[in-house]
Order: sequence, then structure tokens, then C-alpha cells
Amino acid sequence: MAGIGPIRQDWEPVVVRKKAPTAAAKKDEKAVNAARRSGAEIETMKKYNAGTNKAASSGTSLNTKRLDDDTENLALEGLVTPMMNSDFCFACGYERVPSDLKKNLMQARLDKKMTQAQLAQMINEKPQVIQEYESGKAIPNQQIIGKLERALGTKLRGKK
Repeated sequence: MAGIGPIRQDWEPVVVRKKAPTAAAKKDEKAVNAARRSGAEIETMKKYNAGTNKAASSGTSLNTKRLDDDTENLALEGLVTPMMNSDFCFACGYERVPSDLKKNLMQARLDKKMTQAQLAQMINEKPQVIQEYESGKAIPNQQIIGKLERALGTKLRGKK
């Protein structure tokens, strides 16, 4: 083995790096503070309604607003006359829960010895919904009335 010189290492150093941070990682508080300490430029901007569910957070939808405007216009023109029905809300312009439905609902619930909260849980609704139906403040929804009839095992609307 003559002629072989001194043994030396012929390897280059290898640097293993992590992937570049993603956009979300660049925005977290830790990364921003590190950038501030290092003196890097930081740009901040406030986005209008960012991260909100606009459909759920808007006060009224376009169709609801149009319906309200039409109802008001017709009432102003004298084309809509108030009904003499106690189940109609003049302030809001919608039909309310009929008194016989309120009485039937309350009687059927009490016959089953259930609370409003128990009945609401049975039909997967909030207890406030049952309270509004029994007090007559709710706007009738046929699906909810159907669920109430099935849960209580009796017919609440129409003839028994």
C-alpha cells in the first residue's frame, strides 16, 4: 500500500433544513415576534369581516328584506287590510300560533308529564322553541309541529 498518502476525509458537511414555513406558520404570534426581534419588516393589515360567516351574521337576508319591503309598501298603499284574526301579528305581518294549537300542545305535554326542556330534547329543538309555541309567539313551522305531534303521540292541529 505504498503510494497512498495520508487518509483524509473527503466529505462535505451536509446541512439538513426544515421546509420553509407555510403562510399560516408565518402569521402565528411566535413567528411574528421572532421577525420583530431580528428587525425584519412586518406588514399588518386588517381585513374587513375576515373569518366570519357572512350568511349567518347578516341581520336579514336579501329575500327577507324584500319581503318586508313589499309588505310595508302594500300596507302603505292600502292594498293590505288588517285581518281580524287574533292569530295574526300586525306588528310583524306574520301568522302566529293558533290558540287551539297552543292549548293542545300544552295539554298533551302535561298529559305525558314532560317539561318543555324534555319535549324539546325529544324533537331535537331548543327549549325556547317549545316555550314560544306554548306562549303563541312563534311563527308556525309545519315541520316542528309534525315533530311535536309524533313525540306526543297526538294530533295538535285540526280535528282530533
